[in-house]
Amino acid sequence: MHSSKPANPDSALLAEQLARVALGDRAAFRRVYELSSAHLFGVALRILNRRDLAEEVLQESFVSVWHKAGDYQASMAAPMTWLISVVRNRALDLVRSAAQRHETALPQDEDGRELDIEDGKGDLLDMLGEATEALSVRGCMDALDAPHRQSLALAYYHGLSHSEVAEQMAAPLGSVKAWVRRGLDRLKRCLEAQA
Repeated sequence: MHSSKPANPDSALLAEQLARVALGDRAAFRRVYELSSAHLFGVALRILNRRDLAEEVLQESFVSVWHKAGDYQASMAAPMTWLISVVRNRALDLVRSAAQRHETALPQDEDGRELDIEDGKGDLLDMLGEATEALSVRGCMDALDAPHRQSLALAYYHGLSHSEVAEQMAAPLGSVKAWVRRGLDRLKRCLEAQA
């Protein structure tokens, strides 16, 4: 179902194919899929951690690419970056909508009947612990230098690979790898100091 073509196709070829897709060229659309689907599936899978949802997001993303290929502007982003943003936005929308449904749903038993809601004191303590931990992580992230913080955010919050982070930050791949590694080390030391 997913192509085993290279993850980083030639940008010029991909941009040319996207321009042809904007004109309704089905063969070009097939070529864009072949060139990018394996990599884009990986992006969706990293965000969603479920193969079935990643496949669904990939399919919806390519429907969107078919309809919106004319919106792609080579002067604004590399073609793969644009395609990744389409997939990432779709995947994050799915995560947000699932979280919202989960937050508003009342607990149910096996038969689908609503359960009585307990006082939730234990849950409150758990939530307080999680909130405190999140604040600690945010404080430690804020203490990092800008390149370390940005590279970690792109890699871990947005699911980008090192090469995608390098492209996004317009920085050498080696520097990005070092920033991620040093950023993680500093983050770990900061969190350990707070514990």
